[in-house]
This record gives sequence, structure tokens and C-alpha cells, in this order.
Amino acid sequence: MHDAPNPNEEQGLRHQLTAGQMAMVAVGGSIGTGLFLGSAPALNLAGPSVILSFLLAAFINVMVAYALGELACAHPAAGSFGVYGDLYLNDWAGFLSRSGYWAAIAVSIGAEMVASATYMRLWFPQVNAIVWVAVFSTLLLLVNLRGVGSYGRFEFWFAMVKVVTIAAFVILGAALLLSGRVPPQYTTQGGFFPRGYLAPLLAMTFAIYSFGGVEFVAVTSGESRSKREIAHAVRITFIMLTLLYLGAIAILVGVMPWNHAGAGESPFVTVFRSVHFPGAGHLMNFVVLTAALSGANAALYVSSRMLFSMARTGWAPASLGRLNSKGSPMPALLVSSYGIVVALVLIKWAPANAFEFILRGAFFGMILSWVVSLAAHAVFRRRATPDQLASLPLHSPFGAWGSIIGFVVICAVILKGWWDSRVNLISGILYLLFLTAAWWVIKQTRERAEN
Repeated sequence: MHDAPNPNEEQGLRHQLTAGQMAMVAVGGSIGTGLFLGSAPALNLAGPSVILSFLLAAFINVMVAYALGELACAHPAAGSFGVYGDLYLNDWAGFLSRSGYWAAIAVSIGAEMVASATYMRLWFPQVNAIVWVAVFSTLLLLVNLRGVGSYGRFEFWFAMVKVVTIAAFVILGAALLLSGRVPPQYTTQGGFFPRGYLAPLLAMTFAIYSFGGVEFVAVTSGESRSKREIAHAVRITFIMLTLLYLGAIAILVGVMPWNHAGAGESPFVTVFRSVHFPGAGHLMNFVVLTAALSGANAALYVSSRMLFSMARTGWAPASLGRLNSKGSPMPALLVSSYGIVVALVLIKWAPANAFEFILRGAFFGMILSWVVSLAAHAVFRRRATPDQLASLPLHSPFGAWGSIIGFVVICAVILKGWWDSRVNLISGILYLLFLTAAWWVIKQTRERAEN
């Protein structure tokens, strides 16, 4: 097993996050637009068989979660998968995963802002969406400029709102179906596979994106209280996401015809409207609004730490590695908020396509971190001794083979997405070319400076 990263690279970060707070940052980053708004296009692509899409996504997620958890316990660092790429693959893989992930997650903040503005339209249809983006962005920046302990407590309760609500939605939906008040919709509109038997594969991009955020635990490991807290956080995150996602999708498909889902309103709000519960639509709209803002809050945290780590290791300007008096990387945080500007531009010039455009653009950068982490974990497992593995508080039950299988499946999903969507193909290739060129230029500059 390689040596741990130089602790001086991330010196100044405060180790204050508990397992619960780390898990809720990950859950907050995961349960956002991907589930509440992204479930609509997924339903339109696969119909009721979208349940299978989420089952396969959960299978991939468990392998990624435990691979990342094992690596995070071995090497706690805010740079997480970038550090793993450096240690077990090469600096190109480390740079690619770190910079690509930073760009994708920072842009995804814009997706959450677009979704937030969409939800506010229910209450204030006359107010320009840009106003809401500006207000919410200011609030989240102020929260992230506070100390990590304060941030962790805020995000814990912020994310808890949607966790409790989804659990209640699952219980309520199950009661409606079992009591016969709502007739099951699993096969009423063209059967379980209305779009064909391969349709679940078409919705895999949205399903996997919904689970995106599990890797947040690895990033928060750089500010965790201990390695045991990391192990607990990984287990909590996986269990919560799997139960909530599969339960929510199964109930959603059961109570609402799949071809009634639209991108203008969250399917969850549509469901509550359809059962005529007084005020339930407004309550659910508040919850999905909270979910979007919580997702953006977590994305701001993670993207700022990723850019901070790049600055401390020489892959970004050194000025971005500075911390304020609270231990927050303020310069990296402000630069990482560029996704909000992207959202403002898209709302102004392409409001109808803003959400899906950002979603597809961010997907490849996010999934790149999973690919690098799984490859790094397979090498890590091959090099680590039994004693070194035994000393870790978390062990992946799948070993190196689980990471290899996950690596192959995720690469297949990426290629399938490229085949189906020219936007995915072009954005993915441009991502690789641009980041590789940036890596080469920075590497040459660093080598000249050292000589």
C-alpha cells in the first residue's frame, strides 16, 4: 500500500465532521434534482420498468460506495479520488478525476438553481427565475463560508427534511396502493415495458446520476473526526440512499401513470395533486425546493474542497488553496460557484432546455470519478497486505473483482449514453480532450519551474 498523502497538503482544514454529518452531506448531494426532477425524463424513457434501472444503479452504487469507503479509510483526504488516482494509477488519472469532477459538480450547482426556480414558480409565477437564483445563491455562499462544523450541522438538518419526507411518501403511497384508494399503475399504460425490454438501459444515465453524491463521503473524509467515522458514514449513506430511492421510485410508478410525468413539475408534486390531499402539493413543493437547495449546498462544499486540494498539490493556482479564519477555502468556494453563473445564462437564453443540458454536461465529469476510483481500488487491493487491510475499519465485501465488474459496467453505461445522445458524446470527448490538454500544459509548466 502506498504512503498516505502529505498531510501538509491539506493543512488547516478542521476535522470536525461526524459520521452522521458526513452521511447527510452525501445524502444531501444525492437526493436533489436527480430524483425529484430527473425522475420525470427517466419515467418517460422506460415507463414502469425504470424500477429495474434504479435496481441496477443501486447494484453499481454499492460497489462504488464500498470501494470509495475502503480507500477513504486508508487515505482520508479532501482530494479523495484524485489522491487515489495519483497513488495507484498516475498523475493524469488523478488530475482528470479531480478537475473533471470539480467542473461537473460546480456546473451541477446550476442544475439545482434551475430546479429551485422551477419549484418557486408554483407560488410566485410572475417573479423572474433569475431573482430566485440570485437569492438562493447568496444564502448558500454565506452558509459555506462558515466553519465546517457549523456547515455540517446545517446540512444535516437541511437534508433531513427530504429524508423524512421521502420516507413518509413511501409509507403513504404504500398505504394508498394496499388500501385500493389508488389503483396500481405498473401495467396499465402499455404494460411494464411500454418502451421495450431494453428501455431500462436507456434510463440508466438518469438512474446513476440520481445516486451521484455517494462519492461525497470520500471528499468529506478530509475533515472527518476519525477513520471509524468514515466507515460509519459509508454504511449509513448506502443504506439510506438505496432504501429511499428504490422505495420512492417503486411507489411513484405505482401511483402515477408513467406517461403523465413532465419536466415542468416534479412527479412527486404531481402525485400529491392527483390524490387530492389539501395542501399536500404545496408541502411537497417545499420539500423538493429544500432538496434542490440542499443538493446545491453539498455541491458547493465538495467542489470547493476539490479545487482547494488541486491548489495545494500544484494543479491549480496556489491562491485557491488559502483558508479563511473559519477554515473554509473561500477563494476556491467563490470560483466554484461559477455554475450559478451558468444557470443564470441558461435561464436567460435557453430556459426550456436548461435542466437537461446541465444534467448531461455534468454527468460525465461525475461518473469519471467513479471510473478512476474503481480502477484505483482494484490496484489498491492487489498491492495491500492482509495486515494492512485488517487494520481498516471498513472492508469491501466485493474485493478487487467487485471494482473490476463495476468499472466495466460503468464504462458500458457511458458508451451507451454516447451512442444514444450526441450531447453526451460531444461533451464527454470535449471533457477528455480539454482536461488532458490542461494536464499536459500544467505538467510542463511545473517541470520547467522545478528545473
